[in-house]
Amino acid sequence: MSSNTEKRKPMPSLRSDKQAEEFVDTADLSTYDLSGFRPMRFEIQNKTAALNLRLPQGLLDAIKLKAKSKGIPYTRYVRMLIEQDLAQ
Repeated sequence: MSSNTEKRKPMPSLRSDKQAEEFVDTADLSTYDLSGFRPMRFEIQNKTAALNLRLPQGLLDAIKLKAKSKGIPYTRYVRMLIEQDLAQ
């Protein structure tokens, strides 16, 4: 299949793990447009501690907007920023 001459199919909307597993098991992924995909981190560790943090509303709004643009919950985005800073 030549990507220059044939258009690739859009990815279907998969609403459950079962649907995703069945799709991956049966689909020829080379026929789908994967250009919008990006790496994803899976959170495996249990969250056993909580942090209560007071912020100015404008800062919280900006965090939520940035997280939404990345397609992740804002609490996960804040945790990701903390992890990245500590890893440096």
